[in-house]
Amino acid sequence: MKRINDDIKQNTFARVYLLYGPESYLRLYYTDRLCKAVLPESDTMNRALYEGDKTKESDIIDFAETVPFLAEHRLIRVKDSGFFKGSCELLPDYMKNIPDYAVIVFSEGEVDKRSRLYKAVRAAGYVTEFTAQSEDTLIRWGAGLLKKGGLQISRNDMNYLLSRTGTDMSHIMLEIDKLINYCSGQTAVTRQDIDAITGTQLENRIFEMIDAMTDGDQAKALALYADLLSLKEPPMRILYLIARQYNQLLTVRELMDEGISQSLIAQKTGMRDFIVRRNMRRAKSFSSQKLLDNVEKCVGMEEAVKTGRIGDRLSVELLLVQFSERRS
Repeated sequence: MKRINDDIKQNTFARVYLLYGPESYLRLYYTDRLCKAVLPESDTMNRALYEGDKTKESDIIDFAETVPFLAEHRLIRVKDSGFFKGSCELLPDYMKNIPDYAVIVFSEGEVDKRSRLYKAVRAAGYVTEFTAQSEDTLIRWGAGLLKKGGLQISRNDMNYLLSRTGTDMSHIMLEIDKLINYCSGQTAVTRQDIDAITGTQLENRIFEMIDAMTDGDQAKALALYADLLSLKEPPMRILYLIARQYNQLLTVRELMDEGISQSLIAQKTGMRDFIVRRNMRRAKSFSSQKLLDNVEKCVGMEEAVKTGRIGDRLSVELLLVQFSERRS
């Protein structure tokens, strides 16, 4: 990212760039900045956008080979082409021969670093990956957005906001925009504001369901299930997520039993810090054996559905009732 910022500042550009990775918000942000710096959006004659897996290599090359009209550069923006995951015949060799006036910017969600094109772009230009940001980075960034909107937020509440939005920056930004509008006239964001505005994601609903079952609150667990069904969530997806959540809790419980710290659990499992904290809190309510039993019951119920011995909707209901039984 520093290289892109430097190139923009110095108005000196590589012949080809590859921006890739799962963090789409940052990838789009830097792709837009770079392309606007190379050539104004108003210059439609010297700009071309190719998007999707139907893009032809020959079209990109033909556009790049045309001399710019009343401009310094010819800009070719290529989005989600799939060229870096499959066979690519013409572009790898062309990377060595891009004209001085042309700038090609690839923006891809996934790439195969073993591909010929990836290696050719890395040799001829600049490659950068946009990965999911750390919790600290997201907290600072989110708090900064709120501050620009005239609102303060505590670190704990910002952490809580992330636990409800997830870590996708595009989604976080949408929820923060809603918070700024909702809190108009206030000076700070409260947890009640967050609860009122942020949409609870599916996995958070699943965790709430497990909380209810663990607390023996069968009515709440079944009500949450009914809510998910009303949102057209398939019962088998809900069953899968319940099993996965119990499996996560089992992993955390076993690591806790080994005396491993929260930060090391996050490292070993790849879970976000706030996810680890949440799982550690709930895992204390179970033994490892109980969690393993629950996972196995979920697997058994899935098999019963697939073999036609029980309906998918009823299968989840039975598990919720069983898991909600108060333990003596």
